[in-house]
Amino acid sequence: MWRHIFQMLGLLALAWLFGDRVFDWYQGNTIKLKTDPPKSEQPRSLLADTPEQSCFCHLTGVLDDCFCDIESIDSFNNFKIYPRVKRLTERDFFRYYRVNLKRPCPFWPDDGHCSNRDCNVEPCPESMIPVGIKSGNFNKYSKAAAPVSDVASCERPTDLGAINSTLSNQSKEAFVDWDRHDDAQDHFCEIDDESSPDAAYVDLLLNPERYTGYQGPSAWRVWNSIYEENCFKPRSVYRPLNPLAPTRGDDDGEGFYNWLEGLCLEKRVFYRLISGLHTSINMHLCSQYLLEEGWGKSVWGPNVQEFRQRFDPAETKGEGTRRLKNLYFLYLIELRALSKVAPYFDRSFINLYTGNNQEDGATKDLLLQIFNETRAFPMHFDESSMFAGKKLEAKILKEEFRLHFKNISRIMDCVGCSKCRLWGKLQTQGLGTALKILFSEKEIQSLTENSPSSAFQLTRQEIVSLLNGFGRLSTSIHQLHVFRSLLKGKR
Repeated sequence: MWRHIFQMLGLLALAWLFGDRVFDWYQGNTIKLKTDPPKSEQPRSLLADTPEQSCFCHLTGVLDDCFCDIESIDSFNNFKIYPRVKRLTERDFFRYYRVNLKRPCPFWPDDGHCSNRDCNVEPCPESMIPVGIKSGNFNKYSKAAAPVSDVASCERPTDLGAINSTLSNQSKEAFVDWDRHDDAQDHFCEIDDESSPDAAYVDLLLNPERYTGYQGPSAWRVWNSIYEENCFKPRSVYRPLNPLAPTRGDDDGEGFYNWLEGLCLEKRVFYRLISGLHTSINMHLCSQYLLEEGWGKSVWGPNVQEFRQRFDPAETKGEGTRRLKNLYFLYLIELRALSKVAPYFDRSFINLYTGNNQEDGATKDLLLQIFNETRAFPMHFDESSMFAGKKLEAKILKEEFRLHFKNISRIMDCVGCSKCRLWGKLQTQGLGTALKILFSEKEIQSLTENSPSSAFQLTRQEIVSLLNGFGRLSTSIHQLHVFRSLLKGKR
C-alpha cells in the first residue's frame, strides 16, 4: 500500500512542476502577443532585414514616362541582348575609337588631373594604325590596306578602314556633299576634330572602364556643373544628397521631385537621361573595383559595399532606387534608337570594313541579329510624344534640349582622369548619336537601298560610340543581376 502512495505522490510532484513551466511559457507568450506591434507597424529595419531586400525591393514595376516594366527589360537584356552586344564590342571594328583626350576644359582651369596609374589611357601608337583609318574623311566608304606588321602592337593584326569597300563612282561623288552636310546636322555632341594631331586611336579592350580612384573636388565639380547648370533646373531647387544644398529638414528630396514632375515631358526626359548615364558609370565602377593590388596582376571585381553605398535606399535616403530606374529609362531610349536606325544598316552596301572579309561578314551578321531583337521588343519608348506641341514652341524647345546636351559633351573635356574622360566622351557621344537618330525619322525613312544619302549619315566614330555606349548600359543591367545574387549570398 505504501508503495502505491509514494507513486501517487511522485506523479503529483511531476504534474506540479510541469504545469508551472507550462503556465510560465503561456503567460510569457501571452504578454508578448499583447505588447508586440503588428508586423506592419514594426520598424522598417526589422522587416527589410536582408541586403538584397533593401537594395532591390522597390526596383520593380512600370517605369515613369513609359509603359515598360523592369522585369521585362531584365529578361530581354540579360538573355537576348547582353551576350550578343558583348561579343559585338569585342570585334575589331568596334574596339578602336579615335578620341582627343588633350582638349582643354573650356569652363575652368585644368587643375584636377588624376595621378593614379589606373587613370592612364594607353593609346594605340599612331604609326601602327593602318593608312586606311588615318587617311582623313571618316565618312569615306573605301577599302584600305596595311601590312599585318603595322598593327602588331595593337594586339591583333587588323586592317581597320572605312565602312564599305565597293561603291560606284556615282556613290563616291555623294561624299563630296557629306562634309558640308555635317555642319548642318542636328549634332547633339561637341565632335572631336579627328584630324587634330592630339587625337589618337584607343583600343577599348585594353582600356576597360573601371574604378580608378578619381574623386574629390575635381570629380564633384564636373557632375555638379552637369546637373546644376544644364538640367533646366533653377538654382533655388536642390538635388537630393547635394552637399551644397542648405539644410532641408525632413524634405529628403521630395521638393525636388515635386518640381521635376511639374516639368514638361522633354525636360523630365533630359534629367532622367543624365541621371541614368551617371548611374551606369557608377555601376561600372562598382562592378570593376580594384579588390587587390600588388606587384603582380591586380584583381578587379564587384564590390558589394561600394554598390550599397551608392544605391541602397537606406544609404541614400531612398535615392538609390530612383537612380537605378533612370538607368532602365536610358536603356529604353537607346534601345529605341537602335530599332529606328536598323534600316540604315540593312542596306547591302553597308559593310563594317576591317579588311578581313570573313570577320566583316560575321560582324555585320551579329549586328543585324541585335537589330532584329530590338525591333521585336514590344514595349518601346514612344519618342513621338516629345516636341509634339505647337510647331514654333516645339522647335525652340528641341534646340534648347540639343544645346544643353551639347554643352554636357563639352564638360567631358574637364574630367581630370584620362580613362574616365575617354569613357565619358564615348558614352556621351553614344547617347548624342541615339538622340540624333530618334529625331531623324523622316531622313532615315527616305534612305535609298543602293546608294548613300546626304540626308542622314553616321560616321564610323558615331557607330562605334553608339554600340559601345549601349553595350555599357546593357552591361550595367546585367551587373545588377550579379549584385542581386551576391547580396542574396550574404543573407
